[in-house]
Amino acid sequence: MSRRHAFRAGTYVRALGALALCGCATAPYSYGGAALKPGQATLQDVIAAMGEPARQWTEADHSMQLSYPRGPAGYHSFMVYLDPAGRLQRIDNVMDEAHFQRISRGMAESDVLRTLGPAVPAWTSYFEARRELVWEWRYCNEFGQGAHFDVLLDGDRHYVRTTLSWVEYCGPAPCLCGR
Repeated sequence: MSRRHAFRAGTYVRALGALALCGCATAPYSYGGAALKPGQATLQDVIAAMGEPARQWTEADHSMQLSYPRGPAGYHSFMVYLDPAGRLQRIDNVMDEAHFQRISRGMAESDVLRTLGPAVPAWTSYFEARRELVWEWRYCNEFGQGAHFDVLLDGDRHYVRTTLSWVEYCGPAPCLCGR
């Protein structure tokens, strides 16, 4: 193959790759399930649109809760709720102050997961000296700034010790997330 043909082939491969990425990024419901209709969409529809959940819980009545964290780059973590018949009830972004306020001292680790979903694994830390596990999520605060919410758990008994929130900085100014 000549240099010119190799260059063209490489250009076409890059262009096709870019188109494929654009198709994924612009799908109307691949990130948060916006095109899924409550009462109509099924578990299979949710999985086809949003992928496999990071966690799922099944209640005694067979209703389900599915967790879709979109970190570390994203500012969202979605909880999908299905009724006992397997139909979509609602999708909630749980990265907001209302959900953070539900996390309280003494709460069990499992309840934190049911409220916020899994933390970003790369940001999870264990501090041996304090016997403390720290989970962290990224979100967009009420001022349109990128922020982080941390839950500090007792490393032995796995209950919440405390929480804290802090603004993310991009150079000298807070990062903006377009709320």
